[in-house]
Amino acid sequence: MKITYSDIVRDLGNLPDFIQQYEVEIVSAKSEIRVSGNIEKSIATLPGQTEHWFYTLQEIEAVLNYMNIQLKKLRRTYFQKYLESYNRALTSRDAEKYTDGENEVVDYEILINEVALLRNKYLGIMKGLESKNYMLGHLVRLKCAGMEDFTI
Repeated sequence: MKITYSDIVRDLGNLPDFIQQYEVEIVSAKSEIRVSGNIEKSIATLPGQTEHWFYTLQEIEAVLNYMNIQLKKLRRTYFQKYLESYNRALTSRDAEKYTDGENEVVDYEILINEVALLRNKYLGIMKGLESKNYMLGHLVRLKCAGMEDFTI
């Protein structure tokens, strides 16, 4: 079963499986970036590949955005606790520093960092597909110009 954004929103416990699932998919994505074989077939499949991996990237972006929203909510809870609960007056900056040091906040930021790393890997896949598009376009131009004896 594929874990999606809505599964993460329902239960954040699905996050490790989500990350693992998308890490595995990177292997097949990397194989699709290579330029090899029949040029016409590569050009024909490129839009579908780009759409598929862009959709995947958007799913990861949505999870990352959701987690950032939840982090703000968590930080606000601790921030409010520090401003309201302490007898001595804390400045906003002091409360913010204490909030940033809370274990729960730090753990959540580490999770966000893992999802951001996953997102960056998929951004690399998108860059690879852009490069493939560029190369295939130039190979077609060479073919149109009469140079048909090249191999990839």
